[in-house]
Amino acid sequence: MTVLIEIKVPDVGNVAEIDVVEVLIQAGDIVTLEQTLATLETDKASMDLPSSVSGTIQQVYIKPGDKVSEGSLIATVLASTDQAVSPAVPEAVVLPVVAPIVEQRPEPIQTPVIAVTEVAIIESDPSSRKAHASPSVRLFARELGVDVAKIKTGSGRKARILKEDVIKFVKKVMAAGVVASGAGIPSIPAVDFTPYGETETLKLSKIKRLTGQNLSRVWLNLPMVTYHDEADITDLEAFRTSLNAEKLKGEVKITGLMFIIKALVAAMQQFPSFNASLSADGESLILKKYFNIGIAVDTPNGLVVPVLRNANTKTINELALELAEKSEKARLGKLLPADMQGGCLTISSLGGIGGMAFTPIVNAPEVAILGVTRAKMQPVWNGTEFVPRLMLPLDLTYDHRVIDGAEGAKFMALLKQNLSDIRRLLL
Repeated sequence: MTVLIEIKVPDVGNVAEIDVVEVLIQAGDIVTLEQTLATLETDKASMDLPSSVSGTIQQVYIKPGDKVSEGSLIATVLASTDQAVSPAVPEAVVLPVVAPIVEQRPEPIQTPVIAVTEVAIIESDPSSRKAHASPSVRLFARELGVDVAKIKTGSGRKARILKEDVIKFVKKVMAAGVVASGAGIPSIPAVDFTPYGETETLKLSKIKRLTGQNLSRVWLNLPMVTYHDEADITDLEAFRTSLNAEKLKGEVKITGLMFIIKALVAAMQQFPSFNASLSADGESLILKKYFNIGIAVDTPNGLVVPVLRNANTKTINELALELAEKSEKARLGKLLPADMQGGCLTISSLGGIGGMAFTPIVNAPEVAILGVTRAKMQPVWNGTEFVPRLMLPLDLTYDHRVIDGAEGAKFMALLKQNLSDIRRLLL
């Protein structure tokens, strides 16, 4: 015989409203005795609501975010009288389900309903059920954005999930580089802004959508550090100005970015780990023997990064001409995929806009990116007096799995030295 049993919220004290945090069942699920059906939470505690019987879920009446109280209907379970029933459930009259007589138009048979007005909420007793987690562990998992249902087996008694299992699961996900919603990372909820005023929806360009996906992937996978410093480019700027004064009308002018590229390549030659990529399994470092520099270019459709190939073999004038051509193609939307591939390290310059410092995000699979903001005159102490010097802010972000803090600082020191005295680039 089978009966339909109602599971309701029991008396949990003088609490008017209880939040439904998780619902772990749906119609059609087969549940066992003491299996957790939902997680409820008050202002002071998180509690598991177990099933009082073994059977098949017929209907679920709650969802996450609902507020319930004592006596609220949680679910109905179709159970057999031969199956185990929790002692917490009072004795109930069991009515048989009569098999219908086969006729042309058989009358529907109603399943008797036995109301269960009180089901005890079981606290985290390790012996109470299999492969489950206590309320405190569930709360800990939610804070980390982890769905405990994805943890197959716990290491506690009777396969109960412990905090260590949650931590191990998070480490495994991060190591695998899985950043989809299934990895337990909660998504930002949708918001309707129309009640607050007029709005307009603009579709993102493909470039911005792809850039956003890549930056989100990098942000979640790479442990990044940004090192800020300044370089004295007073002499460099004077030299650059004199070179441009010699150029004929219509010739491509030399910008400070060209000298930064040359200084950067020279530093990369001294520190090979900056001209490398980490293997997919994270076990090896792939050192590159070529020097291709990506330059972030702002376009009407979004940020693109054309690559200047073999920058170590080209002159300042050749780099200036190539960057001018590729920047124009980028603004016109005519860059080919090959023009944006094969970079070793990227430069993101805000010098024409302003700012004092920022934190650029590494353009993976590269391991570092150099940020540049606007240079300005500052009083600098030379040992006897303050003198005006043109100082260029630099922001170096690197993958801490490949580059440690000391190496990052040494790399920046060499880069500053190259920019402060460009004669060193001839050595």
